[in-house]
Amino acid sequence: MITPSQPELPPPGAPYELVAPWIADRGDGTYRNPVLFADYSDPDVVRVGNDYWMTASSFCHIPGLPVLHSRDLINWTLVNHALPRLVPEDHYSTPRAGCGVWAPSIRHHDGRFWIFYADPDFGVYFVSAADPAGEWTEPFLLIPGKGLIDPCPFWDDDGTAWLVHGWARSRSGISNRITLHRMEPDCTRVLDEGTTIIDANKLDGWRTLEGPKFYKRDGWYWIFAPAGGVAEGYQAVFRSRSIAGPFENRIVLEQGSTPVNGPHQGAWVDTPSGEHWFFHFQERQPYGRILHLQPMHWRDDGWPVMGDDPDGDGTGEPVLVHAKPGLPQQAVAVPATSDDFDGTALGLQWQWQANPRAEWASLSASPGSLRLACVSLSKPDTHWLAAHLLLQKFPAPAFTATAVVRFSPEQVGDTAGLMVFGYDYAWLGLRQDENGLKLALMTCKAAQRDGREVEAATAVVPAGVEIHLRVEVSEGGLCQFAWSTDGANFEKIGGAFQATESRWVGAKVGIFASAASHAGATSGGHAHFEEFTVNP
Repeated sequence: MITPSQPELPPPGAPYELVAPWIADRGDGTYRNPVLFADYSDPDVVRVGNDYWMTASSFCHIPGLPVLHSRDLINWTLVNHALPRLVPEDHYSTPRAGCGVWAPSIRHHDGRFWIFYADPDFGVYFVSAADPAGEWTEPFLLIPGKGLIDPCPFWDDDGTAWLVHGWARSRSGISNRITLHRMEPDCTRVLDEGTTIIDANKLDGWRTLEGPKFYKRDGWYWIFAPAGGVAEGYQAVFRSRSIAGPFENRIVLEQGSTPVNGPHQGAWVDTPSGEHWFFHFQERQPYGRILHLQPMHWRDDGWPVMGDDPDGDGTGEPVLVHAKPGLPQQAVAVPATSDDFDGTALGLQWQWQANPRAEWASLSASPGSLRLACVSLSKPDTHWLAAHLLLQKFPAPAFTATAVVRFSPEQVGDTAGLMVFGYDYAWLGLRQDENGLKLALMTCKAAQRDGREVEAATAVVPAGVEIHLRVEVSEGGLCQFAWSTDGANFEKIGGAFQATESRWVGAKVGIFASAASHAGATSGGHAHFEEFTVNP
């Protein structure tokens, strides 16, 4: 895989070899938030020995349930996905924006790793593995039903097992509640119909209580749960001496005077030396839900507080820069972005919009490049429902992505190129028309022309040569496309395009090859992508 390029931060002289558009480790014993400037929504983290393992929501994108690894809580590597395909298979053969995997929890018990996740349309599932970087089991449907979300298992000191979850009003008509189930310790079934242990409808001014994470400390049962909504919410903590309640509550993290809106929903972890830390996300629209890390300590009254608490009232606010955790130094690392397609499998950064078909992509047809077949659109003139888009998360507030492509169209309407995808999307690519091959910049906005693509600009390109397609993303998600025949001299095309979020996720960037007819089939045309490079 290609190594990314060097950022402006950390300061000159920092001992770094890695180069990437965003690095949180400042090289001087401190880190900056966000730890990952990428869409790792609803994060959960578990420590096993000296290793930390993270997962996050993946919705309808495949592979799902990302598995990330770190030893210092700052530098993270994407090492696996626990969910190669969504179930039910047929249901997720087409994109279903905002559906699929919601708010997973990762735990370690009885020598195995467990990830519980909810599909709001089908119920609570889990997968497990002895090695988080290895093969995970097929999804097991533990509780069928609509509207069950954000599950978290808990094994008590006496061997009993429990599960808490929230509710999605859109599917169940219920929200703002946390439900507790008794569960078989091997997770084969739940043993009761569930009991409401926290009803935030009875708490004055509370709304959208969800995302519970279950812990035990000093004889107290703790539920960490966000409330107040994604954009402006806060992190709450509940505690009880009995697993069934009643629970006291306290708000322990909110925006305060900082620019970090809605800091909530995440994971409490400790270090071997006894430090405590809390991961949470922040919604940043085109960038999705980016990952922050807050210091956490326990007050004399027994409650935790996260971040900085300058007035000492027990409700913290996010830190932007802080001393790193007291953990052994780790090499600087970030999740992969660039790819030279030299391997035998796609890089872990890539995701399809639904369960893929084998014939869509090949790394063996022309070794050293990725061959994408031109897959037909299910609806003409729009890629909104296209499952075959191969995309990845925005990795930083500003970056440049460049794809090198050789195109071999088979019929009129075959296209291939570079795309920025969200509710609104744009692509720059090659298109076979009645009069031959041309370069086209196409845009599609949700509010215009019934979701059909509009030609924003075109250019004449020479036949039979590699074309370098580029998008420069600036702060705020403003995108400028450009192209080149030599990879050195780029010509801008069209005006700036504003990237937008999609359903519960940020904008994505990546590559595609499409055909105009015979929905679900391939045209016989194809594109070879020689490399995909992400730089600051």
